[in-house]
Amino acid sequence: QVQLVESGGGLVQPGGSLTLSCAASGIFSSIETMAWYRQAPGKQRELVAAVTSGGSTNYADSVKGRFTISIDNAENTVYLQINGLNPEDTAVYYCHARVYGAYKYDYWGQGTQVTVSS
Repeated sequence: QVQLVESGGGLVQPGGSLTLSCAASGIFSSIETMAWYRQAPGKQRELVAAVTSGGSTNYADSVKGRFTISIDNAENTVYLQINGLNPEDTAVYYCHARVYGAYKYDYWGQGTQVTVSS
């Protein structure tokens, strides 16, 4: 079993910045990818950004240039640096990890709320 613990959400004014972090712990061989998704009220959960253990990244078009995802393989932790926040970024942000054990497994964090408001 793998646990993902997220932190860093909160209330931020438009134009502000945040850094979200997600630490994976438990029994697994290695991480294939870690990612951040978000779900706004009344909307489907969407991929925001993903990173492989090798450092390759992928971003949703809506966040390119404002969000930066990175991974610390030694700490099994993924970070999401968010700049230039706007009210449309308000959502619950979920961490996702795909890890190797006997097979590949997918895990989700509990979510952290990001609210952008003046």
